Amino acid sequence: MAFSIKKDKKTENQQENNKYPVWLTAATWVITVLMIGVMGFSLFQYFTGHSLLVFFNRPSLKNITTDISVLPDFIPTKILESIERSTNPDTVLPVGSRKKTVEYTVASGDSLFGIAKQYEVEPESVLWANTDTLNDDPHMISVGVKLKIPPVDGILYIWQEGDKLEEVAAKYNASVEDILLYTGNDLDISNPVIEPGTFLMIPDGWRPLQPWVIPVSAGSDAGVTAQIAGPGSCTPGGGSVGTYSFVWPAPYYGQISGNDYWAGHQAIDAQCFQGDSIFASDSGVVIYSGAISGGYGNLVAIDHQNGYLTLYAHLNGFNVGCGQSVGQGQVIGFCGSTGNSTGAHLHFEIRQNGGFVNPWHVLQ
Repeated sequence: MAFSIKKDKKTENQQENNKYPVWLTAATWVITVLMIGVMGFSLFQYFTGHSLLVFFNRPSLKNITTDISVLPDFIPTKILESIERSTNPDTVLPVGSRKKTVEYTVASGDSLFGIAKQYEVEPESVLWANTDTLNDDPHMISVGVKLKIPPVDGILYIWQEGDKLEEVAAKYNASVEDILLYTGNDLDISNPVIEPGTFLMIPDGWRPLQPWVIPVSAGSDAGVTAQIAGPGSCTPGGGSVGTYSFVWPAPYYGQISGNDYWAGHQAIDAQCFQGDSIFASDSGVVIYSGAISGGYGNLVAIDHQNGYLTLYAHLNGFNVGCGQSVGQGQVIGFCGSTGNSTGAHLHFEIRQNGGFVNPWHVLQ
């Protein structure tokens, strides 16, 4: 009876084992082996930082040369597209900020406005630094003149016997602290001792400019009464009247070749070349035609009899005479470089009732 029971249990176990096919059991073992392999591969990379593939890609020792002077030919595996960049042999080195005053010799074609722009300072700062040479007049520059160019905007001041920092700073609308802290002055903040004759930079200091311009007697809207003193002057009666509109007086519309309009130069230097025609910006009557002092050279001035007056300076020659009526756009003279000028251009002014007008505000 006991034997029969054991036999039945064995039979039941065999039946249960026959439920799982052989291929599934084999697949389970294969998956188990692969998982163990992947785990081992991961652990190897984690602890060594290398991949097992390095063992299969090792170069043959037979292909390695010990002669370091012989390099293998470079053979790219694929062509890479790139942006072509031409070789530039010029190297721009940083120069840093300038702390000291430099000397500049005026060359042909220079203007005070252009020189100031080149050294990254305002033209007023150049005028203030050269009062003894220019007298606040940008027209006084000429070829060969040496100018002091300050390192920053402000007043370049020559220290005088008896000067006090507080008084000098107040005179030029600056602070004592700014003067002491400016490194270019090289001052001892605790005990500043400045010898007479020393150049002192007053950063952001300023003073009013004293413009040197051709004086014109007051005019009225009732007729030609404006007058300019000089050999080319006259006081005619009657004549053409302006239209209150102004056209560009030189051949190259909107082009500047020197000073633009600013506090020290209440005019524009229109571009033109020697001998180019110069045109009346508006109709009126000529009240000056000839040479004049003050750096203007040969000058034509037109009274438009409506409160406006226009001046054309540095001319090479004249096409109108004093007292003559002219129409808008009429040729009145020719471009030149007479007077205080470093190159051919047209100095063009517009005045209204004795005051200066920025030409850019009214030119068409």
